[in-house]
Amino acid sequence: MPWDRNQMAARAAEELEDGMYVNLGIGIPTLVANYTGDKDITLQSENGMLGMGAFPFEGEEDADVINAGKQTITELDRTSYFDSATSFGMIRGGKIACAILGAMEVAENGDLANWMIPGKLVKGMGGAMDLVAGVKRVVVVMDHQNKKGESKLLKACTLPLTGAGVVDRVITNLGVFDVVDGGLKIIECADGVTEQELRAATEATIIN
Repeated sequence: MPWDRNQMAARAAEELEDGMYVNLGIGIPTLVANYTGDKDITLQSENGMLGMGAFPFEGEEDADVINAGKQTITELDRTSYFDSATSFGMIRGGKIACAILGAMEVAENGDLANWMIPGKLVKGMGGAMDLVAGVKRVVVVMDHQNKKGESKLLKACTLPLTGAGVVDRVITNLGVFDVVDGGLKIIECADGVTEQELRAATEATIIN
């Protein structure tokens, strides 16, 4: 069976190590906060928060404590708050070790498209373009295929790019890939998914 959203988030949390400062994108990546366990990870949100906790239990939400996706979250004893200029200073200054982002498309050379679909209303690009340019490592978490069953891992992106050649690792509901010279390398298959099934579902070039 392919991984569900929570299993994908848990797998993404395995990418994190003690001492890391990490930014979580909107969508599935926000769930990673629930799976950091005992690791000493500091989560940063571009709306001005350093030290995000997990999602609150029902009835314990504080509408003033939100992430960049406007979801209510919890704070920690060490949480600090600041303005957007300071937040993006951290991001652009290379202070964030890893960004875990969602995507609409990823190309085999690491190009990322995750901020808009032409002709559809968008709220804005958010911090994605700054993140992919400023952080040390970019991990994408997304469904392997779109609603039409078409691969979202492509030879070349068809949507406007967020960044060129910026993705290091991709985690989908079918498996884990690294961006390497010439294409994507399979690192891991999801539980019950064969390598043959993974290859068949992927348009991008897969390197042995």
